[in-house]
Amino acid sequence: MSKPVINIKNVTKTYKMGEIEVHALRGISFDVQKGEVISIMGPSGSGKSTLMNIIGCLDHLTTGEYNLDGKDIANLDDDELAQIRNQKVGFVFQNFNLLARSTALSNVELPLRYAGQIENRLQLAEKALTSVGLEDRIHHKPSELSGGQQQRVAIARAIINNPAIILADEPTGNLDSKSGDEIMELLLGLNKKNGTTLIIVTHDPQIASHTRRTIQLFDGLIQERES
Repeated sequence: MSKPVINIKNVTKTYKMGEIEVHALRGISFDVQKGEVISIMGPSGSGKSTLMNIIGCLDHLTTGEYNLDGKDIANLDDDELAQIRNQKVGFVFQNFNLLARSTALSNVELPLRYAGQIENRLQLAEKALTSVGLEDRIHHKPSELSGGQQQRVAIARAIINNPAIILADEPTGNLDSKSGDEIMELLLGLNKKNGTTLIIVTHDPQIASHTRRTIQLFDGLIQERES
């Protein structure tokens, strides 16, 4: 069996607030196989945002082991985390996180710019936008796009570096039901077509029902797993 794209073992995360220690994650372990589609659920304060930040290389774990696509993440410094994040993780956020004054094309090429890639940036960005059905909107700014179209731009930006995983945080949270269904169909289609590993952080059981497995968090621990 091939190595998992994500291997998390006995991971803890403790925040210090003055003299108080907050144990956000209390020792969790799980694997995610390449091409798998999973959801992470849990009530407010369960640790799902902390787990998302660790998976996405946005934060350091306190103790434990984390391997992402064969790379040991646990002991990397901030600059090394940023490099891995740019290479291996595509982010899709609830609030889209697009640059308001930039076109769809400029927004999508940003990861390539940060990676120092000079050649073919615009061509690759246009190809990514075409893959999400926005070939006729590449020169539009976010204010000229619907919410669903803005999220498609965000997805194009997320996939442009061919990341090991796409990490989607409440990707349909700011969309109406029709647009939300279209975004989920698009994400699942990318998984099916490209084999991209997809991790969705959500509070919505309807969204989680589209995934093959759910990791349920409660008080910093994995409570149960559903197939």
